[in-house]
Amino acid sequence: MIDLYTSATPNGWKAAITLEELELPYEVHALQLGEGDQKKPDYLKINPNGRIPTIIDRDEDNFVVFESGAIMIYLADKAGRLIPTAAKPRSEVIQWLMFQVGGLGPMLGQANVFYRYFPEKIPAVIERYQNESKRLLTVLDTRLEDREYLVDDFSIADIAHWSWARIHYYAGVEIDDLPHLQRWLALLDAKPSCQKGIVVPEPFVEDATVAMAKKMLA
Repeated sequence: MIDLYTSATPNGWKAAITLEELELPYEVHALQLGEGDQKKPDYLKINPNGRIPTIIDRDEDNFVVFESGAIMIYLADKAGRLIPTAAKPRSEVIQWLMFQVGGLGPMLGQANVFYRYFPEKIPAVIERYQNESKRLLTVLDTRLEDREYLVDDFSIADIAHWSWARIHYYAGVEIDDLPHLQRWLALLDAKPSCQKGIVVPEPFVEDATVAMAKKMLA
């Protein structure tokens, strides 16, 4: 059994979708980010960075894994699915996962903050993060031009990017000119595991998310 500490965010979805796709049993522990649950002492004992998600694998002596990308790799290895075992294709999946972890996630995240939540509207900053987010989404579109998934078969790299790319509009970034990305988004949107994962621990509600984010920035 896996304990999943999470909230309704793209990084949280990454872990939940992976668990759903792998059909691993898990128990959800919902954290209220606006209330600062992620900064409380008991949680910091398992995740010193005070972020979500975090998992505890009860079947492996309560082994703790934090950081969403690390969680995805751990779960995929545990189940023997969603990541290749051969060195080169495995490296490709991890490369694209890192592209999301180090690129698309942080850039869309900052675009979200300055476009939606930040009390002061700073046009140059908003434009900078929106433009970089669009550039990264265009890289994905080019990659998907002649392939169904990012690397051969459906993998944790696809889950990671879909969890963030699906809310591009939330950061004010349009993808009307990215047809391959649109096709891929729809492909993953039809997967039961993706639909189940994005309502863990509860559905994403824009008004509630804005209120939570403003409370965290106050």
